Amino acid sequence: MKSYKRQRQLSLVGRYILLAVLALIWIAPVCWIVLASFNDTSTGFISTFWPQNWTLQNYVKIFNNPIFPYGNWLLNTFVIALVVTVVNTLITTVMSFVLSRLRFKLRKPFLQFALIIGMFPGIMAMMALYYILNSFHMTNLVGLTLVYVGGSGLGFYIFKGFLDTIPVSIDEAAVIDGATKWQVFTHITLPLSRPMIVYTSLTAFMGPWLDFLFASVILGNGSPNQRTIAYGLYNMMTTSRGSAAANFPQFIAGCVIIAVPITVLFIIMQKFYVSGITAGADKG
Repeated sequence: MKSYKRQRQLSLVGRYILLAVLALIWIAPVCWIVLASFNDTSTGFISTFWPQNWTLQNYVKIFNNPIFPYGNWLLNTFVIALVVTVVNTLITTVMSFVLSRLRFKLRKPFLQFALIIGMFPGIMAMMALYYILNSFHMTNLVGLTLVYVGGSGLGFYIFKGFLDTIPVSIDEAAVIDGATKWQVFTHITLPLSRPMIVYTSLTAFMGPWLDFLFASVILGNGSPNQRTIAYGLYNMMTTSRGSAAANFPQFIAGCVIIAVPITVLFIIMQKFYVSGITAGADKG
C-alpha cells in the first residue's frame, strides 16, 4: 500500500514538473517580447532578456512614425475585425439554428457539400479571389472585408453541433405556448447558446486581427495607410525605407499592442465558457 502511494506521489510530482517546464517554454518568449518592448536601445536589436534601461519611447515612436502609420493600421484592422465579428456571428447563428431545427429539401446534401468545401483550405482560393476583386477594382480594405465575411457561412458546423444538444422539447413547449420560430430563436436558443456565441465572436475577431496572408495578397503594394496590422508590421521589417534594426524595438512594441485586445477579450469572456448549460432544462 505504501509502495503504491509513493508511486502515485512520484507520478504526480513528475506531471507537475513536466507542466512547469512546458509552461516555462511557452511563457519565456512572451515575457521576452513584453520586456523587450520597454528596452531603451539605440542599436536596434536587443541582446539582453531584462531591460537595462526602461522606457516607453518604443510605444511613442511607433505611433509617431511618419513612414509607418501604425495608428491607421490599428484602426483599419479594428474596424474590419468588428464588422466581420458582427456579420460572421449573425450568419453563423442563424444558419446553425435553421440547419439544426428545420427540415427541408436538400438539407442533407447541403450539409455534405459544406463539409467537403470546408476541407479545402482558404489559401487555395487566394489568387482567384485576388483576380476577382482586382477586376472590380476592390483590392482594398473593403474587398478584404468581403473576403473575410464571405467565409462566414461555412463556420456553422460546431455551432450546429451545439444546438443539436439542446432538447427539441424546449422549442416544442414554447410553440405550444404560442411562440413563433423567431421568438423561439431569440428567447430560447440565443440565451442557451451564449457560450457558442462568445466562441464564434472571438474566433471571428481573431481571424482578421491576426491574418497576414490574405491581407498581403489583396492589399499588395497599396498605400501605407491602407494596410492591416500584420501586413504593416511585416513591411516595417522588410521595406527598404529605414533600417530593420532601428525599427525592431518599435516592431516589438507593435506586437505587444496586437496581443492586448485578444488577451483582454479572453479574460473578460472566459466565464461564458461553461459546460452543461442545458443540463436539466428538459424536465419532461
